[in-house]
Amino acid sequence: MRITVSRKAHFNAAHRLHNPRFSKEKNEAIFGKCNNGNYHGHNYDLEVFVSGEVDEETGYLIDLKVLSDIIKEQIEERFDHKNLNLDVPEFKDVMPSTENFAFIIHRILSEHLDPNFSIQVKLWETPRNAAIYPAIQ
Repeated sequence: MRITVSRKAHFNAAHRLHNPRFSKEKNEAIFGKCNNGNYHGHNYDLEVFVSGEVDEETGYLIDLKVLSDIIKEQIEERFDHKNLNLDVPEFKDVMPSTENFAFIIHRILSEHLDPNFSIQVKLWETPRNAAIYPAIQ
């Protein structure tokens, strides 16, 4: 039986959307308030979806406590209360947009979960704005 389970997490982080190749005016026009030179923060909500075959012996796809621990150790502890632009190596040369952030979280989790699982992440930047990776088909 193939099924999907999910786990939610929450963390806070700051960032600035700024392209150094753009002029000040172009950055302000494209990114608006998100280009604030003093950065700005978000209360991120993360949903991690894991799909695969249920183990007949345990009835589990994955022990959700194990998934919770991986998310806590690999995502929350890495990004919580950090300035993504300044404190996080993954964003050294990558715009810290929600889209790129969702991709990075997916990549990190994929390295720590069984490769037989399909993983999808949904990262909420605000209660109205989210990015999903991989994309819904």
